[in-house]
Amino acid sequence: MDAQSRGRADEIDPADQWVLNPRTGNYELRLGHSPAQQPTVTAPRRSRRGTAAPAAPGTASPAVPKPRRGEGPPGGRRGGRSRKGGGASERRRKRLAVTGGTLAFLLVGGSLGAYLYYEHLNGNLNVIDTGRKAGSFKKDQPINILVIGTDKRSGKGNEGYGDAESVGHADTTILFHVSKDRSNATALSIPRDLITDIPACPTKTNGAVKEIPGTKGTRFNNSLGQEGRDPGCVMRTVEELTGVPVDNFMMVDFNAVKALSTAVGGVPVCVEKDVKDKASKLDLKAGEHRLAGEDALAFVRTRHAFGLESDLDRIKTQQQFLGSMMREMKSKETLTSPKKFFSLAEAATKSLTVDQGLGSIGKLTDLAGELKAIDLKNVTFTTLPVLDNPNEPPNRKATVVVNHAQADPLLEMIRGDVSLTEVEKQKDAAKAAADTDAKNKQDALLQGNRAPAGDVRVEVYNGGGPSGSASTTLSWLQQSKGVYRASNHGNAAVKLGSTQLEYAPNQADQARALADMMGLPATALKVGTADAAPKAPMKLTLGADFKEPGTPLGAPAAAPQQAPEGLQRTEADKAVCAR
Repeated sequence: MDAQSRGRADEIDPADQWVLNPRTGNYELRLGHSPAQQPTVTAPRRSRRGTAAPAAPGTASPAVPKPRRGEGPPGGRRGGRSRKGGGASERRRKRLAVTGGTLAFLLVGGSLGAYLYYEHLNGNLNVIDTGRKAGSFKKDQPINILVIGTDKRSGKGNEGYGDAESVGHADTTILFHVSKDRSNATALSIPRDLITDIPACPTKTNGAVKEIPGTKGTRFNNSLGQEGRDPGCVMRTVEELTGVPVDNFMMVDFNAVKALSTAVGGVPVCVEKDVKDKASKLDLKAGEHRLAGEDALAFVRTRHAFGLESDLDRIKTQQQFLGSMMREMKSKETLTSPKKFFSLAEAATKSLTVDQGLGSIGKLTDLAGELKAIDLKNVTFTTLPVLDNPNEPPNRKATVVVNHAQADPLLEMIRGDVSLTEVEKQKDAAKAAADTDAKNKQDALLQGNRAPAGDVRVEVYNGGGPSGSASTTLSWLQQSKGVYRASNHGNAAVKLGSTQLEYAPNQADQARALADMMGLPATALKVGTADAAPKAPMKLTLGADFKEPGTPLGAPAAAPQQAPEGLQRTEADKAVCAR
């Protein structure tokens, strides 16, 4: 960064603000232009167990003089000599081995919370209240994050991109599914031109909630921006389209690609032929390149450079770019570079808009910690299988529809938490015994007395079943089964992949009776820890597996163990040339 740009606080490179304090032997972060303007804080110290221990944010320290001649880096000897077992410089580099990013931020993990400008990064995030219950991922459950890239032309330098009048549509959408055991992940791209139904969705603006009517047979990208729809509408649309409950969303615009690619020092790409696309301004010779900033954005936005010049081909290019960015972020050159780390942390947080469930650096760090061990060879990019829209004339194929022959088994695999890659799983005897014991305990919930139908009290919610399921189930229970103390509570706040019955220990006889009537498996029963009041109802939430009342759900159907033939996919660890 040149001297002229240092006049503005927002242009100071955080990596340049770490300075050595020879009195303490620590690197310190100077947050302002001078000690008089801002306090200086000490960098994280390594504890006895080898983890970074952060100092309290805002802790003041004296001004930092320049190092005296002969003083080495922290932990080293005078005169620049290092101790046996590795130089202090190398140890310092290892202490800074942390990462950031949007989708790649999730995969490579990191310890952002250990750095002392935690609150500064927190302030970079933009948080949206979608009106949904602010949920988040659970440590013992699969994680489903919706990553949304918009075509909104916000930010300096973006005037030449996208639709000048765009309010920000769902231009690029990836449903990122992480397995329950955290061994693998599937990144499912959803074409922007897919014809689908957008459900009615409430949006919250300035504290007021407005219900936006649903739309039948429209482009998927209209689920965001159109008629004021927010990312919560995209989440609802994806849930209805796939049957996969979405935990949270992360949204970025054009600036994200430019900022993140620049922060890591460029993203390696390969093209098999010379490319010159006037629309995206992509101009490359055949071979390998390292792209950053405007060039990186042009690469992921081009629709005329590769394949059949369609949006589906652009999706493949974007997947290849994301895979390369992930590899770059996990590389030693990025992990051990303080300059790259701080640039990456700044770029990632400034680019992100998230829901309340991910609305802080602490929550993002917790999520990254859950996912950091996933090997990139077990991260698979794929696209929801589609066909040309049969309702369009042959010479004007602008939209697509779901190819159910391929999409249905793929979605069953995702809902069933089955990897698209061969994941080597080792289960020792103790783990196997624990799993068997847990299954036996769950099955035991269906063993015991049943309450009379007239004594069963239950609230019915629709959390993913067909429209009107709560109403039809209530009528069926009252008229066909004599459960007169049932009530309809409409749509649930959170979508579920499987139907669930929540009850208290002293309602077990009611739960078993209702399970018999509904055909619920033992896995659908969730018992609480405390007894309920005498007239308190149970809670039945109909999930995506529910079809109609009177049809037993039975045990969850086994998901396909192999991907459908001909499925487009690529693993994140593989470098692929665009063609």
